[in-house]
Amino acid sequence: MIRIKQIFCLFPLLYMGLESHAQTSPKPIGIVDLIDHVTAFSPSLAADSAAVDIRAAQLKETAANALPNLKLNYQADLGSNNNVAGPYMAFGIVPSNSRGVRTESTTKAALTNLGIVSLDWEVYNFGAYKAQNAVAKSELVAERSRFAQRRYQTRAIAIDDYLSLLKLQDMLSIQKQNISRNEQIGRSILSLARSGVRPGVDTSIAGAELSKSRLNYIEMDNTYKQVQLDIAAISGLNPEGIVADSTILDRLKSLEVNLSVNLTDSSSHPLLDFYKSNYLSSIEKENLVRKAYNPKVSLQAAAWSRGSSIDANDNFNSLSNGLEWQRENYLVGVGISYNLFDLRRRQLKLRTQKASSNFYLKELEQEKLMLSNAALQAGLEISTAHKRLDEIPNQLKAAAAGYRQKLSLYKNGLTDIIELNAALTILYRAETDFVNAKYLYVRALFQKAIATNQVDSLLNALK
Repeated sequence: MIRIKQIFCLFPLLYMGLESHAQTSPKPIGIVDLIDHVTAFSPSLAADSAAVDIRAAQLKETAANALPNLKLNYQADLGSNNNVAGPYMAFGIVPSNSRGVRTESTTKAALTNLGIVSLDWEVYNFGAYKAQNAVAKSELVAERSRFAQRRYQTRAIAIDDYLSLLKLQDMLSIQKQNISRNEQIGRSILSLARSGVRPGVDTSIAGAELSKSRLNYIEMDNTYKQVQLDIAAISGLNPEGIVADSTILDRLKSLEVNLSVNLTDSSSHPLLDFYKSNYLSSIEKENLVRKAYNPKVSLQAAAWSRGSSIDANDNFNSLSNGLEWQRENYLVGVGISYNLFDLRRRQLKLRTQKASSNFYLKELEQEKLMLSNAALQAGLEISTAHKRLDEIPNQLKAAAAGYRQKLSLYKNGLTDIIELNAALTILYRAETDFVNAKYLYVRALFQKAIATNQVDSLLNALK
């Protein structure tokens, strides 16, 4: 009996602790402010932004492909000049030994020098440069679309976490009320047990129900704090200061009429743009394949000076004579080259690229279908949620009245603890059903906005 008294003496202390916590709770943060924090802080978005910078740098790099090659060369060589007539094919770097075909073999040393300025410029390749730049631009657009998609998805995750936090807040409030009711029942049972109206076993049953309520509160509070940590990880906010605004339901009821069931702007939906950009980029790559194997027109030019210790009469003079430039020459030419087997290479590579384009097109069509279906499902869920919210007050009113009657009957000895606990369970279920109905309604409304690209419109209306 003394232990029972000690247990129930703890009830007021627990209640006072919960009230004190409620009084010092931080100011709620609106969903619009949360999304702004997520957009500015999210580490994953920072990484995606860096990927966009890479594509922008690659675009500039690709644009430089059309620059010519202008080379400066100089060499001084010491060796023999003893050749034979006849052609040969070069294997890699074959040293050149001009002139020097004599009736007798000689290994006397000769010194020569050579300075060359050469230009090699692929001035025209039938659109290959333009196609390369178009592909680089399309890849930059695709990367930007991927960034926009990830940002949209991250905001959707933040919204879902925020609504989960809102639901848990309401559930914790209900659980506090449930603990308070169990405490009230416990005090009534203790008083009745002392007077001999109720058996002592009722105190044990009441204590078990109270303990169960406390355990449920502990588990809910743990989940609540985990959601706070998840939101803090993508928003940069202090997790303990993240509290959802409980007035959002009433504010959203007046806004849903502005949401269309269909995709309002499917041509620029962030969840579709990425797939569309991939498809268009693949089309540009098809064009690049066609252009890459076209003939190439090149401009080549060179100017050079030479000196040699061998004079025009084939005399081997002092080696120092070979350090002087004695002859200057220039050469300018235009050439065209084409590999006939590139026809087959282009055909095979183009077939592969077209298969990739078809894959990206199928992905785009699939995503469109999924978003359209998600919008219809969200619209259906909103309609059902309205019916729930209209009906649940009746359930809640009846459950509250039933609990009050059972509690009064129990105090007067006209019913037992089992029926009283059953009435309390029905009331608790009605309250949780109401919280779930509010959560499902708000969640469906945001899902509809996400599927139909109306998140910004909804958030702007909440400001």
